[in-house]
Amino acid sequence: MGPGNKLAMTSLWFETALLPDGWARSVRIEHADGAITAVTPDRPPEPGDERGAIAVPGLANLHSHAFQRGMAGLAETGGRDGDDFWTWRDLMYRFVDRLDPDEVEAIAAQAYVEMLESGFTRVGEFHYLHHDPAGLSYADPAEMASRIAAAAASTGIGLTLLPVFYAHSDFGGAPPGEAQRRFIHAPESFARLLEASRVAVGGLADAVVGLAPHSLRAATPEELAAIIPLAAEGPIHIHIAEQMREVEGCLAWSGERPVAWLLDHAEVDDRWCLVHATHMSAEETKDLAASGAVAGLCPITEANLGDGLFPAQAFLGAGGRFGVGSDSNVLIDVAEELRTLEYGQRLAKRARGLLGSEVRPSVGGTLFSGALAGGAQALGLKAAGLAAGASLDLISLNADHPAMAGASGDSILDAWVFAARGGATDGVWRRGRKIVTGGRHHDRDEIARAYRRVIARVLSL
Repeated sequence: MGPGNKLAMTSLWFETALLPDGWARSVRIEHADGAITAVTPDRPPEPGDERGAIAVPGLANLHSHAFQRGMAGLAETGGRDGDDFWTWRDLMYRFVDRLDPDEVEAIAAQAYVEMLESGFTRVGEFHYLHHDPAGLSYADPAEMASRIAAAAASTGIGLTLLPVFYAHSDFGGAPPGEAQRRFIHAPESFARLLEASRVAVGGLADAVVGLAPHSLRAATPEELAAIIPLAAEGPIHIHIAEQMREVEGCLAWSGERPVAWLLDHAEVDDRWCLVHATHMSAEETKDLAASGAVAGLCPITEANLGDGLFPAQAFLGAGGRFGVGSDSNVLIDVAEELRTLEYGQRLAKRARGLLGSEVRPSVGGTLFSGALAGGAQALGLKAAGLAAGASLDLISLNADHPAMAGASGDSILDAWVFAARGGATDGVWRRGRKIVTGGRHHDRDEIARAYRRVIARVLSL
């Protein structure tokens, strides 16, 4: 059973809604075939309209490794020297060795349910688990991609699939390690994977396919030049400058820092999303902002892995674009991603309200609007927000939540991001169908049962 069994209403009506030009009252939203056809403020509800209190657009989760939801909590032990991203990665490699296609689909479905309940209505799946446990291609090279598509279909989340090119273990074309055997492709086989992936998502109404060189460690300059044209008009994502060890390795290999090297050697434009970009010089920060690319920030994961802090205040001050993603999916929560982004800056600079501005003092409003625009751009959407022509992807917030008492306009977003904890997200519509009610996905119980069975088996191996 999937979310398609829920009957869509003809129109929605909200007491207040966040529209592209700001907050409006008494907003009626009409839609057909999953798209918004009209948005009319200052209009009373009509018979048959589904009514709500507060509506905001659904957000894009621009960076996810869905299968990693299954290992959340398994790496939270201390008492060892040198425990960092790289030791976490060793555990991830051991976990991924145990997964078959059925298990990947079940774990992805659980992650996507949690995303939808949180307020993410589209996911950018940075998908690098391609082969069987022996490192051999499945009969269908996009077998694993088809399971990601099936999880998206069963939960109702929008999907931007980003098949990952991964060929090497380090800068300069170092041979891949045995633990990476399930990820590896050459440019020729990657081209076949990409075509098969486009077929795999063909049954989804508004799927987008881009591509993702995993990192500058995993692709040589020649391979990067060979695969980028395969994206056509689709988005291009890459992990970059997440860890200082990566920066040091890139300097040793090329004499340049990772972001500087990429900007110098690739035509980085508004199709690109640079994921993390944590460790940048001041010049790199300005140059990335000027490129039009999106910085893909994953504050919860970056904190969990001890990555460091992105220079958000300087980047936004230079006009940079950003979005947020749940990355390792250790905890899936839209509001907490935005809150952690601001709080990291406050802790580093011992000041408050750092990502608001004179134009928009509300930090919650600034973060939400930035993540909405940047996430849509990064995932290849032509339109986003509550406007005619966009997909009807909408979150209703619970006006009876204690954090919302007395809130209006951008103070609603401040309350949601900084004060609401759980229970603030009430309903979620995706392509005009309501798939979350009372904060619960309509198929949550069935999907969670399948997930628990899978995790019990995987952890028993």
